[in-house]
Amino acid sequence: MNQKQVPFIAVEGPIGVGKTSLSRKLATHFYYHLLKEIVEENPFLGKFYENIDEWSFQTEMFFLCNRYKQVEDIEKHYLAEGKPVISDYHVMKNMIFARRTLKEDQYDKYEQIFHILTKDMPKPNVMIYIHASLDTLLERIESRGREVEQNIKPAYLKQLSEDYEAFMNQFEKDNPEIPVIRLDGDKIDFIKHQEDLDYILETVEKHIPKGEVTHELS
Repeated sequence: MNQKQVPFIAVEGPIGVGKTSLSRKLATHFYYHLLKEIVEENPFLGKFYENIDEWSFQTEMFFLCNRYKQVEDIEKHYLAEGKPVISDYHVMKNMIFARRTLKEDQYDKYEQIFHILTKDMPKPNVMIYIHASLDTLLERIESRGREVEQNIKPAYLKQLSEDYEAFMNQFEKDNPEIPVIRLDGDKIDFIKHQEDLDYILETVEKHIPKGEVTHELS
């Protein structure tokens, strides 16, 4: 099977917006393999939120290497064999964080490494982008109670949301062949409201290559 015909759906958005929760529901509904990014396993993340300048390079390099390995494995063991995948991130997000947190000389080195590692990586053929207001993001971060996220500063999160918006706008321009499904996290609650989840499922299904849609057993 041609790899381009194998569904590879990525869910993106700022911290706390619900990427993993939605990815789980989509993977369950469509019977796709779920790829979850490594977050809390990053030994530098807690220190990063306490002192971004001091720990940004170590944090970003850990994420880059681990995400590279994950996507490489997915390409080899799933996409290449015609097995659909849904991921709660895509490695392209690394540049959003790197541009914001790294010093100029660090960023230059990081960018070179990033392009070397990712030049042959598969791109998602459907991108789901969830955005939400700062209040919503802060509320969800607090409610899920991850210890490493408790020191996230609102100003950092606000800037990150703006960076995501700019990135996704540019992504659409650079990749017109990849549909981007935008979801407003302030208006859609797919956890509490089944009708919101149904709307998302129907929307995603329209963009999945024909013949590749599977459904939950009733």
